[in-house]
Amino acid sequence: MKILVTGATGQLGSKVVDALLGLVPAEQVAVSVRQPEKASALSALGVEVRYGDFDEPASLDQAFAGIDRLLIVSTQGDNDTRVRQHGAAVDAAKKAGVQFIAYTSLVNAAKSQLALAPVHKATEEAILKTGIPYAFLRNNWYIENETGTIQGVLAGAPVITSAGSGKVGWATRGDYAAAAAAVLAGTGHENKVYELSGKLLTHDDLAKSIGEALGREVPIQHVDDAAYAEAMRGAGVPEPVVPFLVAIQSGIREGGLDVASNDLETLLGRPATSLVEAIREIVKEVQG
Repeated sequence: MKILVTGATGQLGSKVVDALLGLVPAEQVAVSVRQPEKASALSALGVEVRYGDFDEPASLDQAFAGIDRLLIVSTQGDNDTRVRQHGAAVDAAKKAGVQFIAYTSLVNAAKSQLALAPVHKATEEAILKTGIPYAFLRNNWYIENETGTIQGVLAGAPVITSAGSGKVGWATRGDYAAAAAAVLAGTGHENKVYELSGKLLTHDDLAKSIGEALGREVPIQHVDDAAYAEAMRGAGVPEPVVPFLVAIQSGIREGGLDVASNDLETLLGRPATSLVEAIREIVKEVQG
């Protein structure tokens, strides 16, 4: 059996490979990356490093050749670009005769109104059309996405949000990666949809968890979307990114990430990493 992970030098893909190497021999693992030289550490471990670029479909035909089980890690960029890139990967997987496709999707992707959802809905539909057995790994939200918020708190700012009482299933990138590795290396995951989520919490809960991690009270400031946008600009967020962050807050407020599920802990075979523990790790990294 040969398992391949795309985007294996990225933030999520690299953690998936690390987790996978704890489950199967290195010779069963391959990676597809745009810059193979950046994966030299994986080569040293016995992982097969292949060149693959989602913008060059022919390279994916070669990268996926002889692969039994594939993880397509969703790319970065605007929606149209991502849909095109993911489509190229799915087409290449079908041409290569891949027997199983796992895909890092978004919580409730088929019905979600979140701005990020169309990419994942389109990709899931493309995979379904191939007839290849699949697993959709519908990740909720990375706690690492809140690093900027945590940095602000460390600098003396409150937690600022326009998400109201909307709930989020924050979990660590490492836990999502471990769940993906369990699916790739395990059995019985064919044609499954996994809603992967930590405990559903509000931004008030997030502020309390940051406070517990830091050993002090952390204030929270609830604002409207316009004030949130101004706060982000004031924090130095690039202007093109501000509407995206506001849309995320709005989506959370409207329940876009409020999907209860135990799938993450079931795949992990253990409790998910606690929010406080995860925040402490982020603080360590930020403070260096």
